[in-house]
Amino acid sequence: MKAWLVVNGFLEMGKFQEIYQWLCKAGQKYHIDITMKTNQELLVDCKDQKAGILQEKEQVDFVLFWDKDIRLAKMLESIGYRVFNSAQAIENCDDKGLTHEILSVQQIPTPRTILAPMTYQNIGYTNLQFLDNVIKELGLPLVIKENFGSFGAQVYLCSTIEEVHKKTKELEGKAILYQEFIKETNGRDVRLQVVGDKVVAAMERRAKEGDFRANITNGGKMTPYYPTKAEEKLAIEACRCLSVDFAGVDLLFSKGGFSLVCEVNSNAHFKNIYDCTGVNVADIIMEYIVKKM
Repeated sequence: MKAWLVVNGFLEMGKFQEIYQWLCKAGQKYHIDITMKTNQELLVDCKDQKAGILQEKEQVDFVLFWDKDIRLAKMLESIGYRVFNSAQAIENCDDKGLTHEILSVQQIPTPRTILAPMTYQNIGYTNLQFLDNVIKELGLPLVIKENFGSFGAQVYLCSTIEEVHKKTKELEGKAILYQEFIKETNGRDVRLQVVGDKVVAAMERRAKEGDFRANITNGGKMTPYYPTKAEEKLAIEACRCLSVDFAGVDLLFSKGGFSLVCEVNSNAHFKNIYDCTGVNVADIIMEYIVKKM
């Protein structure tokens, strides 16, 4: 069996290269010849009333798409390639606003979330009247998130009306959302790694002192976590609603101990969960794909 591992040609940091190597080694265990391709090599080409991939030469059995270049993923699917995760699944997860829309319609519990109205980058917000309703409904402090972001870098906690106004103006023209601050989970969350219909590994993350975000990249600490059946069911159901084959699901703890889905990561960076639990998610993903194929 042959496959492409499609990655972003501009993410050259070591932690990404390490994940790519793990996936290729996992493929070897299942007799899959994996060739790594970047989105620079697989350019979407639209010409002569027919779209395709520029300089496409090789036929493969499937594509493991470890990027967020949605247009490329959609083109690969349209010309017949089987893509894991699918383009729609990646889009559902990558756009946090879309994630919460889909999950709320499917009655999956999440933090209360209000999407900012769209404005044009060259116009911005000429008034901030809509923030009166946002603050009235969500209270203070509240969280502002950019819809597109990773590793907690585009997440902001605002404690006053002035901070909410200032951060909104700073981010105008970008897709953003407002979210209630869950004090019970301040600086703490759980990452459940889902493959197919199973939770295969889990860890609890705790933020460094003074930070409300629990991301390991921001200095947080991790310990193995043993989810309840209800937490496993919630994570698996969230993945089903978003159409992902595999993902990292982040859960928050709310009042009364109930869990809320915070985010679902279609291209979850699983090095940390390996260091924490010893579970090699790359092997499990590849086993899953082989069974699917």
